[in-house]
Amino acid sequence: MWRTPLPPTSSTHRAAGRLRPGSIIGPVTVLETRAAPPRAGALRRAAPALAGYAAVRALGLLALFLWSAARDKNAYTLLTARWDALWYVRVAELGYGYEVRLANGDVHSNLAFFPLLPWLERLVAAVSPLSYADGGFLVSLCASLAAAWGVFAVADHVYGRRAGVCAVLLWAVLPVGIVQSMAYSESLFTALAAWSLYAVLTGRWVTAGALALSAGLTRPVGLAVVAAVWVAAVASFVRDGGAAQPDGARSAPRAGAPATRARRFLGMLLAPLGTAGYVLWVGHHTGRGPLGYLEVQAGWRNGFDGGYAFGRFVADKFTSFPSALAGVGLILGVASVVWLYGTGVRQRQPLPLLVYTGLVTALALCASSYFGSKPRLLMPAFPLLLPLALALAKTHTRRSAAVLGAVGVASAVYGAFWLNGSGPP
Repeated sequence: MWRTPLPPTSSTHRAAGRLRPGSIIGPVTVLETRAAPPRAGALRRAAPALAGYAAVRALGLLALFLWSAARDKNAYTLLTARWDALWYVRVAELGYGYEVRLANGDVHSNLAFFPLLPWLERLVAAVSPLSYADGGFLVSLCASLAAAWGVFAVADHVYGRRAGVCAVLLWAVLPVGIVQSMAYSESLFTALAAWSLYAVLTGRWVTAGALALSAGLTRPVGLAVVAAVWVAAVASFVRDGGAAQPDGARSAPRAGAPATRARRFLGMLLAPLGTAGYVLWVGHHTGRGPLGYLEVQAGWRNGFDGGYAFGRFVADKFTSFPSALAGVGLILGVASVVWLYGTGVRQRQPLPLLVYTGLVTALALCASSYFGSKPRLLMPAFPLLLPLALALAKTHTRRSAAVLGAVGVASAVYGAFWLNGSGPP
């Protein structure tokens, strides 16, 4: 059952933010919403998480610049002018319509890339002396901080401040965390998704819908944000319609309930407009109708096959001994992701988080191509980290700091090695 946020008393608000055995999580369909803290107070509350996040990202960039210098490569070029970053810059500079025809007949069209990041790159270049690539890097840096704050806001709201700090640091030290500093759309999308989910959790339906709309203009997986908003809103409508007194009579309508329902409905209307608008525009632009975007993705040999191609990719690793070790690692990685999601279900995370995480995970693991990119495609699924954040939040500060510090160093080194490789992340 969903509850409309009520103005909490200071005592109940503080109690809801602490980790207490047996009271951290309610039933999976229950959302104990409460009013968000004032903006100034929210920033102060998030300050330790943001400071830790900035330190981890600075360490990752330092490792990348040192590693790249040793290999006579330009670290800034790796961050802003390779792989997908180049495609976004081409969209910002030339608009849509650019494509590359490969020798095997595949057509790589820039229509596969959603427009919000290129629009922001163009905006930065228009109001400053920065290039489009510089604009992408600046947007990514700002968005990564906004994403970290959003991750903290969600985790803090549901589990408390300490778990929120741990969740942000875990997201920062992901092995592919360096992507958060690249001129890619992952940081921008995660920021929009996290704050949309937070708006849902706090009953701010119009804000949630507007942010979901923006997320839908950023990546195809914006559908997961739309689904989370819709599921939460429908559950709230059901709760409103089924509220009853103990004797079976319906409860009297609360003051302001019609306005709340109107805002909820408006949020639902706004949420899908970004994804639907771009997909329909691509269909019109290509002359292929509503399925035009799927044909564009097919030109990249990308689609949704339920994980069949990825399963074959993993199975092929066991044809020789050295690659079999990589196959074992892939299986353990997928099993870990499934276990973390299952743990979130068992811990009864709020329904919109489970819906969002499930769809992001399914779309990442069941895509039919770009198997090496799956770790970064999973990066927006930050609620997967909440069970680990809860576990760290319950340990001694020194122990959790030591664990996060060691993983942060390993992540920085791996990120530098990864981006200096030949393949795209």
